[in-house]
Amino acid sequence: MANHADILRFIDSIARDKEIDKEALIQGIETAMSNALAKKYGVDDVEMMLDRDTGEFVCNYEVSMEEQGRIFAMSVKQAIISVVRNAESDRIYDEYEQKLGEIVNGTIQRFEGDTVIVNLGRNLEGILPRSEKVRSENYNVGERIRALVFEVKKVGPRVKVILSRTNRDLVRALFELEVPEIADGTIMIRRIEREPGYRTKLAVDSADDKVDCVGACVGVRGNRIKSIIDELNGERIDIIRWNNEPMTLIANALKPAEVGDITLDPDAKKALVIVSEDQQSLAIGRKGQNVRLASKLTGWDIDIMTRAELEQSVADEEAAIDGEAGTPPDGTTLDDGSSYEDADVESADGQSADGDSGEANGAPTVDATPETAEGEQRTGDAAS
Repeated sequence: MANHADILRFIDSIARDKEIDKEALIQGIETAMSNALAKKYGVDDVEMMLDRDTGEFVCNYEVSMEEQGRIFAMSVKQAIISVVRNAESDRIYDEYEQKLGEIVNGTIQRFEGDTVIVNLGRNLEGILPRSEKVRSENYNVGERIRALVFEVKKVGPRVKVILSRTNRDLVRALFELEVPEIADGTIMIRRIEREPGYRTKLAVDSADDKVDCVGACVGVRGNRIKSIIDELNGERIDIIRWNNEPMTLIANALKPAEVGDITLDPDAKKALVIVSEDQQSLAIGRKGQNVRLASKLTGWDIDIMTRAELEQSVADEEAAIDGEAGTPPDGTTLDDGSSYEDADVESADGQSADGDSGEANGAPTVDATPETAEGEQRTGDAAS
């Protein structure tokens, strides 16, 4: 058996290599040895203590460690391995729980179906599930990858670190790394809306009037924003200036399009934005991305129209209203006191609506189509 000084040195080495608490490791060893002795001798009050200064084990029973044999040693070894693994698992869990919302670097190790397994170092694997992958991105074994720590959970003795490349907070974390003014709080990210792999809109504000929030995010000659776009594999990023006034915010959110008049309906939370014809496609964006992200960013339901479309829409509504006004509804009383339903309309066999023949009113019966008969009947009524 190793001497007492070697025992302390081994414990210190294990604690340092596994990055676990030394005292917790010693307590685990004491518990493992106490349980093994209690099982061997059939007692339940065995207490084994390790002297932190000398490295000598002290027991409340007269036992000799040299006489315990191979089975005792294997039992203690397995217990110590379990203690080390649990301590290491707790440390990793605590470490990555504090990294939630932060970016970590790793290497793509393998694929399990649609899931990407990422080596994060120190025998820890991160999981990039299908739902957190960007459709337009390709992943290859051995490539370096940066991802957001999205979730951390313990499954038995293992720690699962769920990563994300689609979460909007990935963009936030990248800006915090690239823009010192955001990291120190001078510039605030008010809101982010993202369609992963295609486009992101970022609303920023400055706590210092002397600091241009948009310019600081873009950087000199666009060096800061370029680094972020490269990391996102060419995803387009629109940086807009935050404003508490809805009209100004909506106009900023629809950039790079130039907008005209904006009409707000606060009750319905809707906004009608008038644009010129050459700006309409830019305001709407590819497959509606620009206006869709602008609506999410501002919280307003935005409708884009040109002046001509608005005038045509108004004209159509007025025509519809006039048409409804010119057609009396069923049951409406006419000027002669009769109802609209009782008006004289002759059927195809020459009978009027009330069952009287045309001859009773002094008009001959005409053998005609329903349209002709109706016209004749109306003429006869007018004559009488």
